[in-house]
Order: sequence, then structure tokens, then C-alpha cells
Amino acid sequence: MLKSLFHWKVLVNVLVAALVFTGLVWLTFRWLEIHTNHGKEIAVPNVINKSVHDAIKILDDSGLEYEVDSFKYDPRYRPFQVLQIYPSPGSRVKDGRTIILKVNPKTYAQVSVPDILDRYKGLAFRQLEQVGLKVGDTIFEPSIQRDAVIRMMYNGTVIKPGSLLSRFSTIDLVIGSGPKRNIGVPSLVGLTVQQAKAIIAQNLFEVGLVEYDDQKNDESDIVYYQDPAPYDVRDQGMQIDIWASKKTPAEMGAKISQLNSIYRIKIDTSSTYRKYEETVYREPAPSRVEPSVETPAPVPPKRETVQPEVKKQETPKKVEVKTKTTNAAPSKTTPAKPVEKPKAKKVIVE
Repeated sequence: MLKSLFHWKVLVNVLVAALVFTGLVWLTFRWLEIHTNHGKEIAVPNVINKSVHDAIKILDDSGLEYEVDSFKYDPRYRPFQVLQIYPSPGSRVKDGRTIILKVNPKTYAQVSVPDILDRYKGLAFRQLEQVGLKVGDTIFEPSIQRDAVIRMMYNGTVIKPGSLLSRFSTIDLVIGSGPKRNIGVPSLVGLTVQQAKAIIAQNLFEVGLVEYDDQKNDESDIVYYQDPAPYDVRDQGMQIDIWASKKTPAEMGAKISQLNSIYRIKIDTSSTYRKYEETVYREPAPSRVEPSVETPAPVPPKRETVQPEVKKQETPKKVEVKTKTTNAAPSKTTPAKPVEKPKAKKVIVE
């Protein structure tokens, strides 16, 4: 067994295999050295603070590739100025290596306007600030949605969600101030259904029931009845029901009368109101008289006791004199004069 291993033919085959393996390894490393330009390195040129066009020209002359990255805008530097490079200047790199240039853009990067329509103003402000947009004027308009964003405006024009604007741009917001109270209902009789719906929306009311006489739902039909009635006072946001037909309102008199009996009912409350007034004013009357009698009774005698007593003391003396002189005709004078005396005496006693 050992003799066969050390046979000259076996040794020759092993030697040939070793030489072939060594040659393949050498060729592999040689190929890698040529392919990667081993030992041929290039120093990265310093192109910081140069314009991007000059930096690209220098890198092309050096045999280096480049990639431009629009760095965030910094107003302290010139537009298209190279602010950073990677690898750093002076680094040794192979020929054809890609150098990354971070350049100051011409202005702020554009951002997408978020969808803040019909959202609360506080939440809308935060969403705009998160993407780098500023809130300018806030304009309030009558709307059913109180404190909700109705429209977005940029430089006087209405913009939609998803529009691209420069970072830190200012957006004006139109915000709803809430519905108004006690607004007159517009008159819709004689208009088409399409026109009536437009007027209802303009006055910030809601379209309620729309009943067509022929059940064909044709918006060119003429409105002959509405509820609430024209010029009734309602709050914005309430519904307005309309009835429409191909015929004119004058031809729909019977139907209008029928609807009036349903939606225009008047209740006479005058009789019940009078009965209520009688019960209210009859019952509490005695209870109100009692305190008025008790309270003012002690006050008048204290004020009238000083002066009226002196004057009334003089009058009875005169009367007494007359009664003494006129003894002949007591039947005529006596009944009138003694009436005054008891009145005066009563006052004096008090």
C-alpha cells in the first residue's frame, strides 16, 4: 500500500495538481489587482464652497464619479453651493469612485399640503406646522361647521390638498363661524328644483324632502310648495322640504290647499289665555292687599299729627260760636255743623 503511494506516477500527478492550483490563485489575485486598480489611488479634491458646476468639472477631470444630494436649504449660503462632500477632501480613493456632493438648493424644498379640510382649526394648525408650512390670516365665514377649515388659500388663490409648496410658505385659512340664528327662509315657489337646491345651499340651509308629483325626479320640475313657508324665521342648517311638479303653482291649488291643512295649522289660544289671565289675577288679589294695609297704617299718623292738629283745633271753636248764636233755627243749621265736629275730635284724639 505504501509502495503504491510513493510511486513516481503518483508523485508526478500530485506535483502537477499543486502547480495548477498555485497558478489559478496567482491569476485570480492578478486579475483583481488589475480590475480594482490596486496601488493606483486618487486623492479626493477639495470642492467645498465651490458651485456645483465647478465641482462636477473638477471631479470629471480627476476620473471620479459624483452624486448630487440637495441638502436642506440654508439661507446663509449661496444657492447651488457645495456644503459637504463624502469621502472628505484628501481621502485616497480608487479611480471611478462615486463622490457624494451635498449642495445648498436654490430655495426651500417643496412639501405637500396636507388634507385639513373639514377639520378642527387647532388640529389643522398642527398638521401644517409638522410639514413646515405657516398659517397666515384666518378668515371666518358663516358655516354650519363651527371652527372647521372650509378652504385653503395661497397668495389669494384656492389650493387643494396635495399641492406642492415651498417649505415655510404661508397659507391663509377660511374657517366656519357657525350657523346664524333667526334667518328668513328664502322663497322657492316658482323656481326649478335645481335652482331651489342652489339657493338653499347659498343660504346655508339643508335640502330635506324633495317630492315630485310624477315621481320621475326631474330637477327641471317647478316648485309649487315648500316647508317651512317663505320668510319664516329659522336657524341655518335646518332642512327645507319642497314639492315639485310639471304644472305651475296656479294649477296645483287643490294640492296646495291639502298641504296647507297639514303644514299650516293655526291654533287659537286666545280663549285659553283669557281664562288663564282671570285665574291669575283673581286668586292672588286678596293676598296682595293684606300686606299693603298692614305696612302703611302706622306711617301716616306720625307725619300728620303735628300740623293738622293745630289747624283743626281752630275750626271747632268757630263752629261752637255759631251754634250758640243761632238757637232760633236749630233745625236748619245743627244737622250740618255737628257732623264736622266729630271728625275733628276723632283726629285730635288719635
